[in-house]
Amino acid sequence: MLEENYNHLEIEDKIYNFWESKKLFKPKKNYKKKYFSIVIPPPNVTGNLHMGHALNNSIQDLLVRFYRLKGYETLWQPGTDHAGIATELVVEKKLNEKNKSKSILGREKFLNEVWGWKEHSGNLIINQLKKLGSSCDWSKTRFTMDKSMSEAVIKVFLELYKKKLIYKDFKICNWDPVLKTAISDLEVVQKEIEGKLYYIKYYVNKDDFITIATTRPETIFADSAIAVHPKDKRYKKLVNKYAKIPIIDKQIKIITDFYADPNQGSGAVKITPAHDFNDYEVGLRHDLKKINILETDGRLNKNCPKKYQGLDRFVARKLIIEDLKSLNVLEKEETIKHNVPYGDRSNSIIEPYITDQWFLNVKKMSKEALRAVKNKKTIFFPETWTKTYNLWLKDIKPWCISRQIWWGHQIPIWYGSDGKVFSAKDQNDAQKQADKFYKKKNSLIYQDSNVLDTWFSSALWPFASLGWPKKTYNLKRFYKTSVLVTGFDILFFWVARMMMMGLFVTKKVPFDKVYIHALVRDEHGQKMSKSKGNVIDPLDLIKKYGADALRFTLMSMASPGRDVKLSEERVKGYRNFLTKIWNVSKFCEFNKCNFDVKINSKEIKLEINQWIVNEYIYSKNNINNHIKNFRFDEASKVIYNFVWNVFCDWYLEFSKSIFFSNNQNQIKETKKVFGFIFSNILLTLHPFIPFVTEELWHKLKFSDLLKSPLINFVSDDKIKLIKNQNIELINWLIKLVSLIRSTKVILQVSPGNFVDICIDHLPENKKNFLFRNSLIFKKISRVENYFTKDERNENILPIYLDGDAILVKFTTEISLKDQIIKVKSKIDLIKNNISATKNKLSNKSFINKAPKDVVDKEKDILKKLLNDLNQLESIISIKN
Repeated sequence: MLEENYNHLEIEDKIYNFWESKKLFKPKKNYKKKYFSIVIPPPNVTGNLHMGHALNNSIQDLLVRFYRLKGYETLWQPGTDHAGIATELVVEKKLNEKNKSKSILGREKFLNEVWGWKEHSGNLIINQLKKLGSSCDWSKTRFTMDKSMSEAVIKVFLELYKKKLIYKDFKICNWDPVLKTAISDLEVVQKEIEGKLYYIKYYVNKDDFITIATTRPETIFADSAIAVHPKDKRYKKLVNKYAKIPIIDKQIKIITDFYADPNQGSGAVKITPAHDFNDYEVGLRHDLKKINILETDGRLNKNCPKKYQGLDRFVARKLIIEDLKSLNVLEKEETIKHNVPYGDRSNSIIEPYITDQWFLNVKKMSKEALRAVKNKKTIFFPETWTKTYNLWLKDIKPWCISRQIWWGHQIPIWYGSDGKVFSAKDQNDAQKQADKFYKKKNSLIYQDSNVLDTWFSSALWPFASLGWPKKTYNLKRFYKTSVLVTGFDILFFWVARMMMMGLFVTKKVPFDKVYIHALVRDEHGQKMSKSKGNVIDPLDLIKKYGADALRFTLMSMASPGRDVKLSEERVKGYRNFLTKIWNVSKFCEFNKCNFDVKINSKEIKLEINQWIVNEYIYSKNNINNHIKNFRFDEASKVIYNFVWNVFCDWYLEFSKSIFFSNNQNQIKETKKVFGFIFSNILLTLHPFIPFVTEELWHKLKFSDLLKSPLINFVSDDKIKLIKNQNIELINWLIKLVSLIRSTKVILQVSPGNFVDICIDHLPENKKNFLFRNSLIFKKISRVENYFTKDERNENILPIYLDGDAILVKFTTEISLKDQIIKVKSKIDLIKNNISATKNKLSNKSFINKAPKDVVDKEKDILKKLLNDLNQLESIISIKN
């Protein structure tokens, strides 16, 4: 017996534990079946479930459950990412609270602290994903620093190094002075801020000077030249002469280079090869000195005058400006808005910085990745992301893969005492190579202290998480994977790099399809952030309304190319949908419906039963197509509409009329069809709302055929549309009932009051249809009797449907004439409102200045007004 109310708190943990205990997420090894596989975008071990995770994993789980129910052998490969920089920051913060530090502990002890933290707190997000209902094969959970992943990382690194695609170079890179490490271009965020532009005089002689504008006056000590455009006549006489750097009076040459823009500022630029990416390129062209004036933490070093040495870059800047003023060489300063690079992790200003780093030349690899997408080996959904992917890969630069931190995959390179390089899979292998080279045992070697960029190991995820380089069952069976589901923000960080690595290592694309979903924002379209106070915690919503309600909400709003505007009210609304399903199941149970996913359509005789079967088939086919095309919003809309507006609002009411009749054959057939449709509703809804559907599947005592848990029940989907031209008249009947009901509302007649109708003006097929289905029609439309067209009565009103007249006689005491006068008045009012709204929407000033949501609201108002007017004018033929 079903409980009175649906209680997600009692159901969801119980059902999830049941799935796990029965190992229902594990793939059943069967090469005869088709397969469907997804690798999870591994969340950081530092992470907590946020709304982006909730959307991303709800989509993945829907797909896995959908194909599992289609009979595919499925694998959803889970795991977590070691998140090098992010994890170090978290652990360092914990250590600081204990008055400890990374530097005092040393590398080995610090890494022990990180592993300890990971074992204690690193799996929190896995448990949170389970709360969402994620049906991953948790027995195969991978971590990007576990043994098998480390073997894969080392093997790929050595192969790339062997092919001379990985190399070490002393060149300019993005440097984070807070984290004290290099970061890649993709980890740099450009922020527009207010700053100062300083105009500084560089004297050529007593009388002549060149004015240089800079936002970073502290870098003047690293200047190697001044560049002017070759065709800039203003400086022709100064080319190849020397100018003095203020404060230090060091002379630097005035050179010509097309990089200098005559139309910008003075047309002359200072060239600082060690601290500016563009200047670095100029320096290479002119063989200029690269002078580094910064320590790794952003303090000025010994290449600067002594008074500035050891000062933080921003402290030194203020002092340098004062000194420039006192020397009368600061011509002016301007307040400007300009873009400044920030580190995405530390939120500190990034410095262009010359240092030894490891790079991966991805140019050749990128061509393979571009070709794969061009040849449709991997397809993007929405397709518009293909262009973005192509643009980035066509303009790709060497990838800086080394990081100056301790948590991560240490670079498998060792050095001898004379600097000789040994690439090896481990210490023993490196030692053997060194001993052979130096022709002595126990030669002194040491490993490169840098670790690889976190995204290096993440780029191997699709095949390494499946066991590569070992030839595991999962690798052979499930690679290449079927689809990758991810956000657009890591298209370059991760997706493009997985494509390049997958093709390099396995010669296959890592996935057939890539579905890029949008962001989840608040109800006003604002990005969620703690500072704004608009963060919606998915775990709070799950506790309050259940995972099913949250999942269905997110799926209903997952429209391609459009951000999800989420509000708690939406989740609450879809919670009501679950209550509706629960109540229908109680109706089924009370009426002892026959639950079965199969039925012999030839045995179905009643038109309402034939109709609902066809409606289900139409809906099911649409849902399948929408899911296969990643239109989760459309799939949600179709199933919601079918369950609520077709099955519950109409078929359930039709069925009540049959159940309360004395026709046992019709009752038996309708119970069978009702149970068939409802069991298939549970099957169809399961990928969207797995908890409540599994619970009802268990509780409703399905036939022996259905003893299998719902999660892996495979339906044959063989039922075909029933051919009967009269079935379509059910939809006409629904419109007629709706028309009678709405007429009552407009005329302020109680919905429960009976009316009589005359159908003499209807075509014969419609009249006969109504007579055949009088039991249903009269009950749900509150029609008491039929009367003939010859009858005359002041309370008879003609209503029109599809051009046919139906006469309605109101048996209650109302003045039809008075009600019609009121309707006329309402029509006049609506017309005035329509005119006012149209005027507002035709006002260009309003359209251009008003917020989009305000304009959209006015459009919705107009749409409703037009609908109301149409309804009033079409429902009645007003008598004068």
